[in-house]
Amino acid sequence: MKDEILAHLHDIVRAGEAIKGFIASCTFEDYTSDELLRSAVERKFEIMGEALNRIGRDDSGILRQIQDHRDIVSFRNILVHGYDTIDDQIVWGVIKEDLSNLLEDVQKLLD
Repeated sequence: MKDEILAHLHDIVRAGEAIKGFIASCTFEDYTSDELLRSAVERKFEIMGEALNRIGRDDSGILRQIQDHRDIVSFRNILVHGYDTIDDQIVWGVIKEDLSNLLEDVQKLLD
């Protein structure tokens, strides 16, 4: 595996683990009432989506081993380009329901 792809995979893990740390003791209400927290979480999701974009340009075979990679990239695009339509419930749902799966898939590739 190319060094660039490994770097992108590590970026995804670091960003995902950061999100988990950010919200570890938070409720949804805490999340929605803290602009700094929401901004930090959204930025980390942007990093993960962009890293997946870059992996796809270099090796689409690796990208196919990450379930829902298209949804993650689309989510990144919404965060970046649709900043005025972001639904906090959707972001919270992605954190609670999808983030662990992404990190598991990426960790398998790194192992």
